[in-house]
Amino acid sequence: MKYERINKDLYIKNRAKFIDKMESKAFAVFNSNDIYPISADSTMPFQQARDILYLTGVDQEESILVLFPDAKNDAHKEILFLKETSELIAIWEGEKLTKETAFATSGIKTVYWLEQFDAIFKQVMTEAETIYINTNEHLRASTIVETREDRFIKKMKLDFPGHRLAKSAPIMHAIRSVKEAEEIELMQRACKITETGFRRLLGFVKPGVWEYEIEAELMHEFLRSKSRGFAYTPIVGSGKSACVLHYIENNQQCKDGDVILLDVGAEYANYASDMTRCIPVNGRFSERQKAVYNSVLYVKTEAEKMLVPGTLMPEYHKEVGKLMESELLKLKLIDQTDIKNEDKDWPAYKKYFMHGTSHFIGLDTHDLGFFQEPIKAGMAFTCEPGIYIPAEGLGIRLEDDLIVQNSGPAFNLMKDIPLKVEEIEDLMNG
Repeated sequence: MKYERINKDLYIKNRAKFIDKMESKAFAVFNSNDIYPISADSTMPFQQARDILYLTGVDQEESILVLFPDAKNDAHKEILFLKETSELIAIWEGEKLTKETAFATSGIKTVYWLEQFDAIFKQVMTEAETIYINTNEHLRASTIVETREDRFIKKMKLDFPGHRLAKSAPIMHAIRSVKEAEEIELMQRACKITETGFRRLLGFVKPGVWEYEIEAELMHEFLRSKSRGFAYTPIVGSGKSACVLHYIENNQQCKDGDVILLDVGAEYANYASDMTRCIPVNGRFSERQKAVYNSVLYVKTEAEKMLVPGTLMPEYHKEVGKLMESELLKLKLIDQTDIKNEDKDWPAYKKYFMHGTSHFIGLDTHDLGFFQEPIKAGMAFTCEPGIYIPAEGLGIRLEDDLIVQNSGPAFNLMKDIPLKVEEIEDLMNG
């Protein structure tokens, strides 16, 4: 890992929050991710499963966490199982966690090697009535590939059919959606790294540059700031490509007169940032581009005011839709006849603004949280309205990351990243 070690107190607090919501005589198991193969002996770079990371800080493969607050043996209330390290492993793969460094990372005192798991697990199961299994229940999850967690659940059901099952997912959705101060600091650092990358681009972009060159400039800045790189696949779409919501080819040359949509963000310590900015290839927006840009900026500014405790996300998105409808009328992209004849399930404004305005953000770019429950202080959201006009080869989206406060407006983690038209033009031409 490139990032600095995080204080173990964060993970002690996170486990306490999970344990507080557990039933009696129950225990929970969390597994690390696999290292996924590509072909031959090639593998994907390892990324830790976010739930075990949230609860332990252990950023290492072949790790298991067991939480059993009612264990008769105090040593078994919290157990961490790790792959035993060796001199040979250290030579070929680098140092792994020892029992001492595992405690320093997680605050968990009982650390066993993986080969002891089956024996210890059997002991624990004799005392427990319920086991919390950890399934991926994110609304946008793709669960085609079997994970290490899936394999564990399958085997456990066969070996111990008499135990009652409970789900960890609802608890994780609830506790991960409200950020601790330490988490907000890590997200702020990710946003500052994103800022350095964006400012670098403002002096780099000019007609004739290629989208992948812009991506490379960002990666350079992210890596030199202790980030692993992009928090998600970067979107660098110039001209009409900006109208493709998930455009990731980044293989076109940027032309004079076009606008580039940059949906990019650095990660830091596995925490994501998620930023969208739009900049003119030649350093100056046309009057039309400026008008569309300022409409999106207005909707974004007004939408942010609604990210307060008690707001319901479905109602929030409806209100943002009304704001966008008004702006599209001003831009003459829709008219009153379009509104009169609209499908209630797909309002007229959706022709030019077809996605949602906000999502949870944190350890995952689309982080865990309940969209049907009221917003709480400490939650982190993006705010990202957009207008996409394929006929004009113009797509504008603007996005920042915000933390909901107990009172007053949400705190913008990206408040220092250039946003206004004049600011961007001045920096590109300075």
